[in-house]
Amino acid sequence: MARTTPHDPPASRLAALAGLLADETRASFCLALLDGRAWTAGELARGAGVAPSTASEHLGKLVAGGLLTEERQGRHRYVRLAGRQAAQLVEQLAAHAGPG
Repeated sequence: MARTTPHDPPASRLAALAGLLADETRASFCLALLDGRAWTAGELARGAGVAPSTASEHLGKLVAGGLLTEERQGRHRYVRLAGRQAAQLVEQLAAHAGPG
């Protein structure tokens, strides 16, 4: 996924953001992180039923896209939603998608 800059057209920035959540694994991670706590890549991988290497790749995209932030503690990487706006975006999209 291409990185966007503030100088890119708004439609390009919106498409890039939407693309981050257009993947079921990445969407699953974001929904899990709505609980407000930081999770490790391994925890998120197990919850989504994917390999840790797959989770790391997806998490890297979400961090690069600004939806998640990460902290390293020793050999563990913890991720969380990048703030209230990111959480609200995920919540609103999930509500718009309907009950599930």
